[in-house]
Amino acid sequence: MKIVVLIKQVPATDKVKMDEETGTMIRDGIESEVNPLDLYAIEEAVRIKERMGNGVEISVISMGPKKAEEAIRSAIALGCDKGYLLTDRKFAGSDTWVTAYTLALAIKKIIGVFDIILCGERATDGETGQVGPEVGAYLDLPVLTYVSKIEKIGDDQIVTHRAVEGGHEVLEAPLPVLMTVVKEINTPRMPNFSGKMKAKKAEILLLTADDLGADEERLGLKGSPTRVVKIFRPQVARKGKIVSATTDPESAVDGLVDFLAGKAII
Repeated sequence: MKIVVLIKQVPATDKVKMDEETGTMIRDGIESEVNPLDLYAIEEAVRIKERMGNGVEISVISMGPKKAEEAIRSAIALGCDKGYLLTDRKFAGSDTWVTAYTLALAIKKIIGVFDIILCGERATDGETGQVGPEVGAYLDLPVLTYVSKIEKIGDDQIVTHRAVEGGHEVLEAPLPVLMTVVKEINTPRMPNFSGKMKAKKAEILLLTADDLGADEERLGLKGSPTRVVKIFRPQVARKGKIVSATTDPESAVDGLVDFLAGKAII
């Protein structure tokens, strides 16, 4: 069985800057990490391998700058087998549709025949949750979203539980399949020493647009059908009043009461 896990490297902070001209995130000089929600996809792939034995091979694919190789090594340290990084200046500025197009090309080129593709629910820097299902659309796969449990994997079929409002759905789908998983599915492990050593020695294959045979008109900012057209900082319109109790508590209480009464709150 071949499993593919799609991961992304994201900023390890919410204090990110945006390029107001292109509408894309400025990643230079920002500490990065594996997208936290992708850790659940990695963990589930490793658990499938542990249940089904050594016949399972897990490949991790990511798209990003050379620095994203760190995220792939982190996945290998957690139990994945092979890592591939799609990195090229031609990919810069890709929206979700172009990102999915590029990842789908890579899966066809690198993996060929596969059984399962696992993705996190969404990336914490974009919060769209679109890339996984779009990859499934490009590859013409059944797509199972918000998977909270994998009940059974057969030779040609999978049975899963899908988290929905107020409960769960039980879904069956033929293999191959793409799934996006939620936090409820497992608890990600920490890497052990042998895993870290394996990741350190692992050879990460770097692939460019030319390696994938990609149509350059469908890459990067130029090929993206959606883009950020305006960035602005919200202005706080509310006017408040500072009431200090450090010197005269009684006056502060009276002032607070008067303020609340003036707003018809009390």
